[in-house]
Amino acid sequence: MDLNKLKKRPSHPFETIAVAVSFSPRCLPVLAEAKRLSDVLGAALVLIHIGVKTSDKEQKLDELMTKVGIDDSRSRIIWMEGDPVETILKLCKLNIVDLLILGALVKENILKFYIGSIARTISRKAKCSVLLLTNPTEEPHPYKKFVINGIENPKTIHTINTAFYLAQHLNVKDINIVNETEIIGINAVPTYENGESEIKKLKKISLEETGENIQSIIEKNKSADLNISTKNIKGKPGYAISKFAKDKKADLLIINSPDMQLSFVDRIFTHDIEYILADLPCNLLIIHSRV
Repeated sequence: MDLNKLKKRPSHPFETIAVAVSFSPRCLPVLAEAKRLSDVLGAALVLIHIGVKTSDKEQKLDELMTKVGIDDSRSRIIWMEGDPVETILKLCKLNIVDLLILGALVKENILKFYIGSIARTISRKAKCSVLLLTNPTEEPHPYKKFVINGIENPKTIHTINTAFYLAQHLNVKDINIVNETEIIGINAVPTYENGESEIKKLKKISLEETGENIQSIIEKNKSADLNISTKNIKGKPGYAISKFAKDKKADLLIINSPDMQLSFVDRIFTHDIEYILADLPCNLLIIHSRV
């Protein structure tokens, strides 16, 4: 594989979709959701199982693929042993995966979705976008409502553009772009000699780097049958938008990938996905913009 293809690779389109196969009771509906997305987006599908390859597993996977109608000509199966996190991340990189699909878990006796430590780590470290499914079904339900983060960050423009790309293919009619405000500690950011706070500098750079703003994206995507709204909500990053998505009964919450290397920027702009991962309000899509 030519790994140079990963450098500055756009966050969309999703040309290759990977799905982690665990043979859990939710494996069949997760595969059905992955198959539906790959069909709608015209993407190749890669099935990944981390563990020992056995004849029983091969037969079981073949049965599952047949049941959901996965075409061998547009899919590949990868069997590999090793540490689940590192191996999945490595395989996604080697196969130029644009979107990785994982299934969330549901706590017994309560309608609360969460992810395990493996999926949580992958969500933070992945160099591709990650889709966490809370309630996959064999007959996937149509997506109707998207909630998208709208925070001022260089990644946000890529996230919103990718969300509109996905909305167009999935025929989504209702989109809410949400900006969380009044972040705790924001007033404590130091001010420099020129009188301009570091956060203002970073926001200015953010908008200059993107070359466009949220409003221009909305204007380009306006149509008679698409309802687009922008909201400013108060609260702790991650928690506030998660609650908003739950209250709106969104089908998909779309957020930026975490800033892993820019420590100061991360402290200011952080969209704390820990609140979301602890109790998923709906399906969650984390966009890795590769900027």
